[in-house]
Amino acid sequence: MRTTDLEITLITKIDAAVSVEGGVAIPHRTLMDITNALPETDIAIEANDDHRVVIKTSFGNYDIAGASPDDFPSMPEVDNKKEISISPGTLKRLIEKTSFALSADELKPALTGALFEVGTESISAVATDGHRLSHCSRTDFSSKGYEGSVIVPKKFLNLLVQHLEGADEAVLWVGENHITTSFSGTTIFSRVIDERYPDYKTVLPKENNKIMTVDREEMLDSVKRVSIFSNRSTRQVELEITKGEATVRTEDPENASSAEEKFDVDYDAEDISLGFNANYVLDMLSHLEGEKAVVRLNTPTSATLIGVEKQQQNEGITMLLMPMRTGDH
Repeated sequence: MRTTDLEITLITKIDAAVSVEGGVAIPHRTLMDITNALPETDIAIEANDDHRVVIKTSFGNYDIAGASPDDFPSMPEVDNKKEISISPGTLKRLIEKTSFALSADELKPALTGALFEVGTESISAVATDGHRLSHCSRTDFSSKGYEGSVIVPKKFLNLLVQHLEGADEAVLWVGENHITTSFSGTTIFSRVIDERYPDYKTVLPKENNKIMTVDREEMLDSVKRVSIFSNRSTRQVELEITKGEATVRTEDPENASSAEEKFDVDYDAEDISLGFNANYVLDMLSHLEGEKAVVRLNTPTSATLIGVEKQQQNEGITMLLMPMRTGDH
């Protein structure tokens, strides 16, 4: 069975008793709906020369209009493909720690995919929408044929994650225009995004010397509660940091609502106040792990770095968040 939207092509093989070989194109939604509505049972699929399709079960027969397989888009051709062999756990982690920051803006196609950078002894993924960025690198990797960078679409990453669960190994083949993977009878082809990815390394700040260490879950919970009262379109909250304490507050004049919470922090630099999109802060804190989060700051309008106090073995995660302008800045 093969399906495609011209960007992604998925092929899967299933066991079947075939009495007459052939092919027919069937409406995907109809096939999905009827098989989902049936209990576990054998089904027979028959097609005539006019591509009328009958699905037969012990419950009844279902007649639908099919189409000639010749009218179905042909298989993608993957040229000059090179292999990336990687453990499923490593690949899954790279995707999960970055894909939340992908852009949905089709006018910036490069940012709708994650940039994978493959070296001889390391592999990294980065995603950004221009307001936030997440970078994850792994050193438990060794290249076996491919070195370079490729921008992988979000839809392909989402499909990959579903198939990585319980897989013994993961192999990707990178060609000029396509990336391919195969898992126990299922093969997925995807176009790569042929665009120039922004030089993200130049936006990673090096002067963020104001360092706040905080209980990650405590900050996550405070921002979550306060953001309930924020403006629904901007989702803006203000974070005011002083020695030993941080205050997160918001105000929404449209709905005459406001909220404020305080929590303890380890911070010994000058006082600073910044505005953030609460959803972005929550995304980052929830995708980090560990008891302590570390927030590295410079000015109220410059990029903020969010990470953890202790990185996991063989892994480095860096997250960047651009502040929102508040009334004071």
